[in-house]
Amino acid sequence: MPLITGYILDIPARRLFPGELNFDDGVIVSIRERTHQDVKQQYILPGFTDSHVHIESSMLVPSEFARLAVVHGTVSTVSDPHEIANVCGLNGVDFMIQNGCTVPFKFVFGAPSCVPATVFETAGASLNAKEVSTLLNRPEIKYLSEMMNFPGVLNGDPEVMQKIAAAHAAGKPVDGHAPGLRGDLARKYIAAGIETDHECFTAEEAIDKLSAGMKILIREGSAAKNFEALIGLLPDYPHLVMFCSDDKHPDSLVAGHINQLCARAVKKGMDVFDVLQAACVNPVVHYNSGVGLLQPGDAADFIVIKDLIDFKVMQTFIDGEMVAENGRSLISAPESAVLNNFHCDPVVAADMRYPQPESDEVAVIEALDGQLITNKLSVPMSSIINKVSGYCESNPSLDLLKIVVVNRYQPATPAIAFIKNIGLKKGAIASSVAHDSHNIVAVGVSDEEICSAVNLVIQAKGGVSCVNGETQKLLALPVAGLMSNADGYIVAEEYTAIDQMAKSLGSPLSAPFMTLSFMALLVIPHLKLSDKGLFDGDNFRFI
Repeated sequence: MPLITGYILDIPARRLFPGELNFDDGVIVSIRERTHQDVKQQYILPGFTDSHVHIESSMLVPSEFARLAVVHGTVSTVSDPHEIANVCGLNGVDFMIQNGCTVPFKFVFGAPSCVPATVFETAGASLNAKEVSTLLNRPEIKYLSEMMNFPGVLNGDPEVMQKIAAAHAAGKPVDGHAPGLRGDLARKYIAAGIETDHECFTAEEAIDKLSAGMKILIREGSAAKNFEALIGLLPDYPHLVMFCSDDKHPDSLVAGHINQLCARAVKKGMDVFDVLQAACVNPVVHYNSGVGLLQPGDAADFIVIKDLIDFKVMQTFIDGEMVAENGRSLISAPESAVLNNFHCDPVVAADMRYPQPESDEVAVIEALDGQLITNKLSVPMSSIINKVSGYCESNPSLDLLKIVVVNRYQPATPAIAFIKNIGLKKGAIASSVAHDSHNIVAVGVSDEEICSAVNLVIQAKGGVSCVNGETQKLLALPVAGLMSNADGYIVAEEYTAIDQMAKSLGSPLSAPFMTLSFMALLVIPHLKLSDKGLFDGDNFRFI
């Protein structure tokens, strides 16, 4: 019978003691207390759970995501397959489940609640209430994924309410998504039976929702970073807070995962048991995921770490199998299948023309580094007009760049607007990862380079691209235009290279492609661009 010794953390009992852990056939058989002299100088605790993540945003299929995540002590994710569902529908959800089953990792998948996310964009598929109800009755589906259509909840939209009722009938929790919602509106949203929110960007908003009975997920991903604003909630609400990444690009997943948040929280003086309650226990209990919590009779899902300061992971076990050791993944992932939905024609520079508007002012998206929300600016039309051609063009000297969204599901005229804070001084970047419908989004200094970047993505049927004159770089994403089926570490290297190229063109953003991918996300205020036009996220209407 395998046996490991060390200092064992019993989180529910809030005890740390020297002991031995015995496990067999994937299950913890016994935990016995020992003397300090009898155990190794290491710490044994339950594995980490990312309480809300879109695996697709890692640009890796689930099996490759798992290979990278276990190195950092992650044994489970609460995974919303919303992104691939918007592209490929139920076939996409099935793909994620089946691919996840090929490796020793505990994926907790939800039923996407908002496919498409809104009627103001073109998606590749839709899931109605009947289809969502069917998903919720499957044992591998553990919850209803984030209900982004909060106006639909507040207004009692029948289709929305049927989906929530189906989750309640199946005895499964409902995830929320209500950025900026406060007061009576937040309480009405919560009263509909919605239990979590990962979109809070201020402590005041989070406390408002906590007071109404909602659980708050502290998010720290590649784009949205709310840890600093929200971590102060943990001491007062240790059983109502969880950690999540939401969206994690491959390079940052190689660097770390939930273990990084634990280290940061402890260094801020947070009680280690409170930290681990959020990182290990709360997601397992809330989603009834079946992940082991280091108790006799539990699945042998645990990690061994060097100390309780840096949370450097020495070993990761899932169902008693060692899946990572000393920074090396022991998971061998099989070759992944490919599915996709890509049916658009190449673009030309003439498609990018933006005629002079009648108004003297032009609405401009202001991107914010580390946030999904954007600001709505108004700039003089004269700052972007080319008086010779009569068309509006990018003005990099004022950091006013053209942004376009190209329908990837059928030939259509691109939607065009202007954006500030992407910061490119030359060249263009494009991506078929463009939440939530995943059309092609691009930003650039010239129409010709925008076209080149977009066409690279079209030719590959998905990917992220960067263009500077004749210099071009592409990371192909053949699985739904969202993910690569290549080795995760190689994908991370390729992503790092294209990310550095984008930054070398002038972008000051910490993650230019991740920020770009959210500029078409209509359900996050304040101003976004869909393939159908410029959209006011506060009033839910086109400008």
